[in-house]
Amino acid sequence: MRAGAGGGRRARAELREALLRRPREIPSKLFYDDRGSALFERITELPEYYQTRTELALLTAIAPRLVAASGAEELVEIGSGAATKTRVLLDCMEQEGKLSLYVPFDVAQGTMRRVAEELTAEYPGLAVHGVVGDFMAHLGHIPEGGRRLVIFLGGTIGNLRPAEAGEFLTGLGREMSPGDCFLLGTDLVKPVERLEAAYNDAQGVTAEFNRNILLAVNDLTGGDFDPRAFRHQAFYNRDEQRIEMWLVSLVRQRVRLPAIDLACELAEGEEILTEISAKYDRPRLESLLTASGFQPVDWYTDPENLFALSLSKKP
Repeated sequence: MRAGAGGGRRARAELREALLRRPREIPSKLFYDDRGSALFERITELPEYYQTRTELALLTAIAPRLVAASGAEELVEIGSGAATKTRVLLDCMEQEGKLSLYVPFDVAQGTMRRVAEELTAEYPGLAVHGVVGDFMAHLGHIPEGGRRLVIFLGGTIGNLRPAEAGEFLTGLGREMSPGDCFLLGTDLVKPVERLEAAYNDAQGVTAEFNRNILLAVNDLTGGDFDPRAFRHQAFYNRDEQRIEMWLVSLVRQRVRLPAIDLACELAEGEEILTEISAKYDRPRLESLLTASGFQPVDWYTDPENLFALSLSKKP
C-alpha cells in the first residue's frame, strides 16, 4: 500500500487557502477520513439517496458487456471507498478468467486496508495494490500494468468545479495506456425536490456527515472546531446546476487552527461551503470527456434517467 508524498502538507495548505476565501470553504476531500467514510456508507443505504442503488443496479445489468468491451485484466478504481459496487465488476472479471490486479485509490487508509484484506480473501489469486492519496495530486503513484478498466463511480466527478474536472480527467488520461477504458458514474439533472431530499435525509445522517468534516479539520490542524455549533444546509443552485452543502455557524465564535497558523472569527449565521455536487446531462458530460482526451464509446442510464454510466476509451 503506497501513500502519496507530502499529502498532509498539501492538505493543510489547501485548507488554509480555502478558509481564507469569502465565503469560507473546506475542501470536500476532508470528508473521507475513516469515520466520514463509514458515515457515507450509511448515507448510501438511506431511502432518499437514490444514487448508490441506481448505479449498482445499472452496473449489475451491464457488467458483462463492460468487461467484454474493455478486454481488461486489471481494475483501477479512483475513490474506491468500501468497494461495495466494485465487486460486481470483480465477479464478472473473475468469471471470465480475466482478473489479476485491483488498484484502489482513496484518501482513507484504514478503510482501504480493510477492503484489501476482504478482497484478497474473497478472490484467491487477486493482487491488490492500494494507493492512499488525493486524486487531484497523486495519480502518478498508480503502478504501471497491463490492459485496464479504470472506474470513477458514485457521481464524485460532480464534486469538482468544471476546470477541476477537466484537469482531473486530463491527468487521469495521462496515466492510462492507449486502448484502456474508463467508466464514469454521473448523477443527472432531475427535479429539484428529488435532488434536495437526497442531501437532507430524515434521519440526519447527511447532517452528521457534513459536521464530521470539522473533526477531520481538527485532526489535521490541532483545531478546536465544535461541530455542535453548526447546522447543516443543502440546496440546489439552479444557475450552476449543482447541489451545495454548507455549515452555518449558530453563534459568533473564534476557531483556532494552530498547524496552519490561522484563527477564524465566525459571525452568527456565517456559512462555510463544504461540498458541491454538479449534475450533468449527456451532451455536457461527453463534451467534457472529449475535451479531456477521451473517446466516448457508450452511455447507459436507468429507466427514470436518474444516473448514468459512460464508457470511454483512451485513443
